[in-house]
Amino acid sequence: MTDQTPSVLEIKDLHVDVAQTDENAEPIHILKGVNLTVRSGETHAIMGPNGSGKSTLSYAVAGHPKYQVTSGSITLDGEDVLEMSVDERARAGLFLAMQYPVEVPGVSMSNFLRTAATAVRGEAPKLRHWVKEVKGAMTDLDIDPAFGERSVNEGFSGGEKKRHEILQLGLLHPKIAILDETDSGLDVDALRVVSEGVNRYKETDHGGILLITHYTRILRYIHPEFVHVFVDGRIVESGGPELADELEEKGYVRFQQAAAQGA
Repeated sequence: MTDQTPSVLEIKDLHVDVAQTDENAEPIHILKGVNLTVRSGETHAIMGPNGSGKSTLSYAVAGHPKYQVTSGSITLDGEDVLEMSVDERARAGLFLAMQYPVEVPGVSMSNFLRTAATAVRGEAPKLRHWVKEVKGAMTDLDIDPAFGERSVNEGFSGGEKKRHEILQLGLLHPKIAILDETDSGLDVDALRVVSEGVNRYKETDHGGILLITHYTRILRYIHPEFVHVFVDGRIVESGGPELADELEEKGYVRFQQAAAQGA
């Protein structure tokens, strides 16, 4: 468990380009001035239509090399995140649960988790305590202990991959967790279990959560204090949970029209 010292992730006027597959093609300008502050103990939901740049925001914070920050800043507790390598960001306390978790053939889940915990904590967890910790976390997420010997995400269903991401969240105790489309492809039971894992992290670690989603269904289980509407590479409106209710009822049309008129 973390020391629960309050943390702040601050994103200011962030502009991000994405490289195209054709090396000769100009990068695509995706993020167009994002401002967002996430503090310990807060849950922020970012909602928006497909192609609005929500996932680009998560990858830019995590340090994916395909996503180039052209201007703006990202800081964690006043430290410049953009100056950090990907693994330094993880050690500093940032966590990203990806929409499409990658497969790592030949690396068992148990080895992967212990290696990750060692990197983040700065020392290898004592084996006896670690085994107990992992077993308890797996039980909480209804993960079969046999999964520990399977290669990371290889042959996993969508629900299994997402549970594995939340298992990492529960074991690594980050300061700020970015959850990108965590509800994607989950049935009702898996959605409930995964959401309980996220809520457990917030309660236990007092972590800050940035929850990126298309749909309000996950918000029945994870209750954000703040909701932000993301359209055309920027946040166009922020509010409380009532904003999610409006999106459920009326969709994004009002915000898309306003963004088009302001372009």
